[in-house]
Amino acid sequence: MTTHTNPEPPAAAPLLDLQVLVVAVRRRRRLWGSMALLGLLLGAAVAILLPAPPTAVTKVLVAHQADQPNDPGTLIRTDAALLHTTRIAGRAQQTLGSREKPEDFMQHYDGIGLTNNLLQITATGDSDAQAVARARAVADAFVADHVRRIEEAASAKADSLLAQRDRMRDELTQVNKAIGDAPPQSEPNASANLESLFAQRAELTSRITDFAQRAAEARVGTPQLIAGTQIVDAPRAVRHSLIRTAATDAAIGLVLGLFLGLAAAAVGTVVADRPVLRRDIAADLGASVVAELPRGSGGPWRRRRARAARTRLAASLARTLRGSAAPVSLLELGCARTAGGLALDVARALAAEGPVVVVDGLPGRRLADRRPKPADPAVVDGEHAAAVSPRERRIGVGSVAPGGAWTELRYLGARTVLVVRAGHAGAAWLHTVARHLADQGIGVIGVVLVDPDPRDRTDGTLWDGVRTAPRGRNEQLARQNGAGRQRAERLPIRAAQVPDSDQEAR
Repeated sequence: MTTHTNPEPPAAAPLLDLQVLVVAVRRRRRLWGSMALLGLLLGAAVAILLPAPPTAVTKVLVAHQADQPNDPGTLIRTDAALLHTTRIAGRAQQTLGSREKPEDFMQHYDGIGLTNNLLQITATGDSDAQAVARARAVADAFVADHVRRIEEAASAKADSLLAQRDRMRDELTQVNKAIGDAPPQSEPNASANLESLFAQRAELTSRITDFAQRAAEARVGTPQLIAGTQIVDAPRAVRHSLIRTAATDAAIGLVLGLFLGLAAAAVGTVVADRPVLRRDIAADLGASVVAELPRGSGGPWRRRRARAARTRLAASLARTLRGSAAPVSLLELGCARTAGGLALDVARALAAEGPVVVVDGLPGRRLADRRPKPADPAVVDGEHAAAVSPRERRIGVGSVAPGGAWTELRYLGARTVLVVRAGHAGAAWLHTVARHLADQGIGVIGVVLVDPDPRDRTDGTLWDGVRTAPRGRNEQLARQNGAGRQRAERLPIRAAQVPDSDQEAR
């Protein structure tokens, strides 16, 4: 008895696959590498073309009346903000004899609090001497303004205390007069009133003495604050090193460019949704990845490795196509030159068994218009394909890129090998290719992945084609088995082994 089991629904795809994101960003290293290099060059150019103006720096020790050990720096930040006031800027301009507006003069200096009581003033100018003069003028103006504010605060406090003392003296004068005008002590009520007046006089005398002492202390504390506010580091010109500045700006530009490049690559990867892993490309096309071809650009050793891998792949495809009676085609997606060269290599491998003709269906007649070599097979375009003798083996090469003619693919071959560049097309277009090939009844032998990620360890073999490509070749097999009945067990579609120099295609 045959047991029919319902297939489990496929697991939901994650919203963001980190593995795909990392691989796609790594493949776009030219983008973020170029952005990093551009940032490096721009940073160095800014340092050379826009050098820092002459700068002078000075440090001022600021004493505050309300200093506390746990002060979070509010007082010194207030002093730094007071530097950018028209009062201090105007006083500094008077010292320099400048006619510039205070608002414009404030753009030439700045202040920052280093500690709770140490203020650093930085000034710029057209020359080192002008920068030093501006720094000194601003520092002197700030110290004078700070001292003036301390003196005014101390004077106001002392005057307030002395005013209260004078008011108490007036009350004491009235009490003394009341004591002098008091009646004789023979009466009991008069004696009690006199004692109250004496007590009031004693209290007023004590308070008058206290107010006088506090006023004196308020004035005595002011010289300490005034002496504590001074310039502790004389204004001096800051020496700029062009090499150090250029290196710093170049490093900053490098980091910013690298960050922007990585961000652009990541956003572009998520938006474009272009599969780069064997697993995703095989699932979107509904066909297994049978071989891989590394990128041939780069150094001579990389080109030699790519040629050797293409020769091995051509021999493997020739062994696969020998048993096919129907014409076979190679359909490219993003790698027309590679597909054309691979078709010629396969034709050369099959030429020993009989005449072989390559039917060029690529856009622009890439193969038909090329200059043939002595050992090359015959190449005809699609218009002369009907004149090819039935005794000659035909190998078609075409394109499934956007804008191509889908109706001509059937005449290139009933079976095809898809030559796809990794990361070239989006997932939606790969689905479109699979649907069009299935609608035309073109069987897909497998996928040759061009320029794969060398660190890709995903499996590109389909173990259940019904789930991944319901309208592909497996659907035809299912209809032949009867009313869409599925087999209880499926054998895996094994990939042709075309090993590279450092990894083996799965």
